[in-house]
Amino acid sequence: MTSHIKIVAVLTARQGKAEALHSLLDGMIAPSRAEPGNLRYDLWADQVQPGRYVLDELYENGEALAAHRASPHFQAYLASVNDLAERSALTLDPLAVA
Repeated sequence: MTSHIKIVAVLTARQGKAEALHSLLDGMIAPSRAEPGNLRYDLWADQVQPGRYVLDELYENGEALAAHRASPHFQAYLASVNDLAERSALTLDPLAVA
């Protein structure tokens, strides 16, 4: 049996790049949600720190996550995100999920 995989990514815009970062992240929503193995792809904005965003992603399994990372939209994201933001991400396995 395969497990779902959750990604939680925190991206903080570099000085003067918040609008460009928001646009990049917003452009990822529709194509990512359309992927067959994607169960969730949500973008959140920090209430306290403008320009800080959280991506909440959920995939059916490792194959679905690998397909996402190989997709043209993710590759385009990778090509520009480091110029726009500092980022960190957690890749999580379920332990006790309702």
